[in-house]
Amino acid sequence: MTKYKLEYIWLDGYEPVPNLRGKTQIKAFDSFPTLEQLPIWGFDGSSTKQAEGGSSDCMLKPIRHFPDPARKDGVLVLCEVMMPDGVTPHVSNKRATILDDEGAWFGFEQEYFFYKDGRPLGFPAQGYPPPQGPYYCGAGFSAVGSVARKIVDEHLDLCLEAGINHEGINAEVAKGQWEFQIFGKGSKRAADEMWMARYLLQRLCEKYEIDVEYHCKPLGDTDWNGSGMHANFSTEYMRTTGGKPYFEKLMAAFDKNLMDHIAVYGPDNDKRLTGKHETAPWNKFSYGVADRGASIRVPHSFVKNDYKGYLEDRRPNSQGDPYQIASQILKTIAEAEAGTGSSLSEAEAAA
Repeated sequence: MTKYKLEYIWLDGYEPVPNLRGKTQIKAFDSFPTLEQLPIWGFDGSSTKQAEGGSSDCMLKPIRHFPDPARKDGVLVLCEVMMPDGVTPHVSNKRATILDDEGAWFGFEQEYFFYKDGRPLGFPAQGYPPPQGPYYCGAGFSAVGSVARKIVDEHLDLCLEAGINHEGINAEVAKGQWEFQIFGKGSKRAADEMWMARYLLQRLCEKYEIDVEYHCKPLGDTDWNGSGMHANFSTEYMRTTGGKPYFEKLMAAFDKNLMDHIAVYGPDNDKRLTGKHETAPWNKFSYGVADRGASIRVPHSFVKNDYKGYLEDRRPNSQGDPYQIASQILKTIAEAEAGTGSSLSEAEAAA
């Protein structure tokens, strides 16, 4: 028997952005445990804004697990928060209620800043570094510093060793800003792995005494880019059937549901979606071929392939909850696909 370190990880009840929490249980197994072998475990919800002190028990229900590459015999256990009965989802448990479809593919592009001593990594103690220009995909100390690339490379390795579908990294437009990409089939799977990747990055940065800043516009109304979590998406129907009439119907549905999307695309998005710095205004929907200043960027490949493939919604921000973002995208697609015979629209209609 081997004693495994089970790190139970969950989202707390803070609003508008939940925090990642984690605690460790030691349990013996003959070999690396299956998901079914991992027990439901309780925690003090009064310390995470998920219960009152007089009735503080909440339960952690394992829903995904991964090898923990940073710990000998470690297991990363992603959990949903349940009520004391272990069956009823807690009100803060957004994963339990989202629309999902295994035929829907999502690629999230997570941008963020490294912060040290209250300012982006590489910023001087007073004022600003040279203007944006050389930092995006940059190389060399003056562009990316001495530690950031070490962290992002280590994070990449941790994700791959854990079995998370990490697809790439790059330095971003602003000094101290970086990005990683996560791809998954189905909104729950894609969002699960994004949350786990966020957790691994934050835990890794502890030893470097650096914070991860996810706020979408941490430098305020300045000439520095904000941070997004662009959502690349497709359904089986979009990939195999598509067509220009369908695409136009889909864009009309996104336009109609503008505010429903903005409501779940992350807080303070009006500070980021200004029409500047490669963004569209938050209160106006637009789309364009290869247009990074549009709400939805339409790849050239999509148009050349008879309007089939994937699209990129550039409005979700870096603090957004990928569960809610993907679910809202699927809801709007289901509305557009009603009557097409796609499995997604039929499932939504049945619900």
